[in-house]
Amino acid sequence: MAYATTNPYTGEVIANFPEATDQEVQTALSEAHAAFEKWRDTSFAERARIMNAAAAILRRDVDKYARLGTLEMGKLFAESKAEVILSAEIFEYYAKYAEELLKPESLPVADPAEGKAVLVHEPLGIVLAIEPWNFPFYQVVRIIAPQLSAGNAVLLKHASNLPQCAAACEELMNEAGLPKGLFRNLYAARRHTEVILNDPRVCGVALTGSEGAGTIIAGVAGKALKKATMELGGADAFVVLDDADVEKAAKWAVIGRHWNAGQVCVSAKRLIVADSIYDRFLELYKKGVAELKAGDPMDPSTTLAPLCSKGAMDDLHRQVTEAIKHGAKVEVIGPEVPGKGAFFRPLLMTGLDGNNAARHWEFFGPVTQLYRAKDENDAIRIANDSPYGLGGSIFTKDEARGARVAAKIRTGMVFINHPLVPKADLPFGGIKNSGYGRELIGLGIKEFVNHKLINTVDIDAPF
Repeated sequence: MAYATTNPYTGEVIANFPEATDQEVQTALSEAHAAFEKWRDTSFAERARIMNAAAAILRRDVDKYARLGTLEMGKLFAESKAEVILSAEIFEYYAKYAEELLKPESLPVADPAEGKAVLVHEPLGIVLAIEPWNFPFYQVVRIIAPQLSAGNAVLLKHASNLPQCAAACEELMNEAGLPKGLFRNLYAARRHTEVILNDPRVCGVALTGSEGAGTIIAGVAGKALKKATMELGGADAFVVLDDADVEKAAKWAVIGRHWNAGQVCVSAKRLIVADSIYDRFLELYKKGVAELKAGDPMDPSTTLAPLCSKGAMDDLHRQVTEAIKHGAKVEVIGPEVPGKGAFFRPLLMTGLDGNNAARHWEFFGPVTQLYRAKDENDAIRIANDSPYGLGGSIFTKDEARGARVAAKIRTGMVFINHPLVPKADLPFGGIKNSGYGRELIGLGIKEFVNHKLINTVDIDAPF
């Protein structure tokens, strides 16, 4: 695979980077293992010092990192800045809480005379992180912050269109004072994934990517008997109940579907609206989307960015064409977009009944699937009619009702009266074809540690 920086706004190829050699991969593994053997015994205070240093660098140089994210994947500069700050917050979270999250736990036993049981959480080794392009820094930090804080080492295989962001992540940790070898960016070839996961010094893999990539990587990890966490695709439902504030819901729907140009696993991809307010919601939603402005992602007035690449744009066009063949109805609702670059004009898709296979697809870009729900139960049915189970949103003026409906939505995350958005102090992950495992907070830091039982027993032998 070719690693290259191509500006999605202009189409210009800025730079190319060679793939890692087999020897470079072996060197990275050896240096990571040697560093891990020392790092595993390093104090939480020292690990926290480095996490805080990394956060401080991100905050100090937020514009530098944000420009790089916008250059390589095309997101709005303001969105890039928000992502960099979120990454800093994640570092700070683990600097503050890692020791508490991993402290030994006393276990209750049936007969205290038969033992004092303690559960300890110990680092395991090298984690391979395979990360996508849509959040160049956040996706990396939400793995390295917890795993380095836990005492593990991390090797990074980032998306091929983010070579400079990937290198910047390694430079960041070097500047923060992380010992050499503990975190390294590798421009790894596809064949290297199996090589790395078959190495006994590697304890597992954390992947964020497509359902297809997850199937492949999980298979490789399983064959190697290595732990894996999978953060895959999503087709999140955005449910608007009949008692919702329609104006508020429509405004959030526009934002929830079109941030990062719709290229977010947890964006509001399927709008499910109660029959009694459907027409009014649709009017407001179409008006809001039409008012978006496509253009230079570095321009503060731009509100709709290009997709990450021309390839992504072409793939989305093909997917929409296939959906139409299955019976979907498509309407252009977005503003005019520039002729250059990887822009995709926002579309509204209806006609996605139970016979249309496209209702189960993830459209990774500004394509909105819209459904009319007869009532609350019908909205829940439509929301659960998906092979994915990542996140979702519910809009209602009755919070108790919202919680009741949320309990019936089969996903890993649900927000009430707000689109789903990642936070440093909230868990992230899904079920079904959206993957397994969790990232962030205590769940994330415990994914790649040994939960070891130590039981002290002092009783006389029976004979």
